[in-house]
Amino acid sequence: MYLTQQTDYALRVLIYAAVNDQSLVNIGTIAETYNISKSHLMKVVTALVKGGFLTSIRGKGGGLKLAQPPEKIRVGTVVRVTEPLQLAECFGDNNQCLITPACRLSQILNSGLIAFINHLDGYTLADLVNPPTCEILCSSKHGHNIPINPLPKAA
Repeated sequence: MYLTQQTDYALRVLIYAAVNDQSLVNIGTIAETYNISKSHLMKVVTALVKGGFLTSIRGKGGGLKLAQPPEKIRVGTVVRVTEPLQLAECFGDNNQCLITPACRLSQILNSGLIAFINHLDGYTLADLVNPPTCEILCSSKHGHNIPINPLPKAA
């Protein structure tokens, strides 16, 4: 199993927005920072806004910000919104598999999928924003000076 590029980028956008939660961020800067396609990020951001993870402010001085605190955004919820979660044909609406009524594979795959998503639900966006990540995203080599909230010191 792998996560789609859309989910990977969605999580990266949310991490970037969480690190930069004191001001608005824009797609161009995020794309430049991660060296990924701006046009592809626009689709990802649209899904994140629609999913209630980001707020988009239009117009001059506009940009993006988290729609809720990082502690409230569950990684599993982001994956549910951005992933198709159709592991096999029998998970979809157009299932044509002959053995579906008797097949145990779909039950096994579904229980594994549920366990995976439940595991991801144990983590929030705040768990993904650690000091090394902040340092990387804020380093001068990216050409950006991103203000960040100081994180609590580890005990």
